[in-house]
Amino acid sequence: MASRPLVRAGGDSQTVYVLKTRIHPAWFVAVVAFVALVGAAGFRATPSVMLRPLHDEFGWSLGTISAAVSVNLLLYGLTAPFAAALMERFGVRRVIMAALVLVAAGSGLTVFMRTSWQLVLLWGVLVGLGTGSMALGFVATITGRWFVKHRGLVTGVLTAGGAAGNLVFLPLLASLTENHGWRVAALTVTGAALLVVPLVWWRLRDHPAELGLGPLGGEYEQPKPIAPQGAARIALRALRDAARTRPFWLLAGGFAICGATTNGLVGTHFIPAAHDHGMAETTAASLLALVGLFDIVGTILSGWLTDRVDSRILLGGYYFLRGMSLLVLPSLFAATAHPSMVLFILFYGLDWVATVPPTVTLCREYFGDRGAVVFGWVFASHQFGAAAAATAAGLVRDQLGAYTWAWYGAGALAVLASVLSLMLFAGKRLKPVAPGIGLAVEPAQA
Repeated sequence: MASRPLVRAGGDSQTVYVLKTRIHPAWFVAVVAFVALVGAAGFRATPSVMLRPLHDEFGWSLGTISAAVSVNLLLYGLTAPFAAALMERFGVRRVIMAALVLVAAGSGLTVFMRTSWQLVLLWGVLVGLGTGSMALGFVATITGRWFVKHRGLVTGVLTAGGAAGNLVFLPLLASLTENHGWRVAALTVTGAALLVVPLVWWRLRDHPAELGLGPLGGEYEQPKPIAPQGAARIALRALRDAARTRPFWLLAGGFAICGATTNGLVGTHFIPAAHDHGMAETTAASLLALVGLFDIVGTILSGWLTDRVDSRILLGGYYFLRGMSLLVLPSLFAATAHPSMVLFILFYGLDWVATVPPTVTLCREYFGDRGAVVFGWVFASHQFGAAAAATAAGLVRDQLGAYTWAWYGAGALAVLASVLSLMLFAGKRLKPVAPGIGLAVEPAQA
C-alpha cells in the first residue's frame, strides 16, 4: 500500500488530517510492463513458425530466411543498452510506444514483401529493434525506478514474461499459420502490438515522482537531471566507464556463458541432439517446451530469493548446478523420455533464466543509476555468447559426429561462470557520481 497526501477535515479551530491509502501505482506499471514483455517475446519468436511457409511460397532457402532471424537476435541484444539510455533521455512510455509501433510496422508490412532483403529489413531490423527495446534493459529500468521493496521478486516476474510470451503466442501463431496462412499470423502480431499502445499510454509512467510518490518501499525523491547528451553517447559512455572495472567483466563474462548454455546450446541443439539418439522430434520439442513452463516458476522463485540472499551466492550456485547438469546430460539421451531426462528438463527449466534477477540487482548495486544501461550491455554479452555457442556446437557435431563434447564444454564453462560470480566478493565496488558524468571506483570494504 502507498500513502496518499494527507486530507484536511474540520473547521478552522481544529484541523484533523486523515491518512488514506491505496494500491501503489508501481503495481500497475509492473502489470503494463509484463503485458509488453509477454508480447515482445511472442513477437520476436514468430519467424520460427514462418520458416517453412516462406520457403514454400517464395522459394527462399532456409539459410536466407534464417539470416533475418539472426539479424533479429543480434539487434535484440545490441538494442538493449541504447533503449535503456533512450528511456533515461526521453522517458519509458515514449520509447515503449515507439517500440510497439516498430513491431507492428515490421510485422504488418511483411504481407507486401516480394524479396528476401525485405524480410531481413522488416523481421530482422524493425522487429529486432522493437523487441530489443522491450528486453531485459526495460525490466531493469522499471524495477530500478519503481521498486525498492520486492524489487527482486518483480524482476523475476517480469523476466518470466518472456517465457510466458512464447507459451501464449507460439501455439496460437502456429495454428493461424497452418490453418489460415502466414499473412494472418503476421497481421495478428501487428494487431496485438497496436492494442498494447493505448495501455502503455494510459498506465505506464516514467517515474513515481510524476505522481508525487516515491518507489514502492522507498522515499520520495525528485528525478535526477538528465545530462544534455544523446542516448547513444549515454550508452557508450556507460560502457566505457563500466568496462574499466572488474565487476563489469565478471558479470558480462558470466552472462555470456549463461547465453551460451541456454539459448545458444540447449535452445538450438537439444532437439537435433535428442534425434541423434533415436528420440522423435515431436517428443524432443515437447520436452523443450516444458523448459519454458518451468522457466516461469524458476525465474519468479529466483526473484523472491534475490530479495533475501546475496546475489553473488545465488549466481555462483545457479551456474555451478547448471554446469553439473550439463556434464550429466550426454548420458541421459535415449530414444524415449525416461524419468531421468524429465528430471533434467525440470531442473534446467527452473535454472534457465534464474540468473537474471541477481544479475540485474548486482548491476544496480555496482553501477547505481546507470545500472539499467550497464545491464543492457551485460545482456548484449548474453546474446553474443548464445550466437557463439550455437555455431560452435554445430561445428562440433559436424566434425565429431556427436554433440557429446559440446555438452561437456558447456558444463565446464558454466562452472567457470560460477567462479566468476563468486569472484565478485573480492572485486571493486563502484560509487555512482552525477548521472551522465561517469562512475568512480572505490575499493570494496572488507
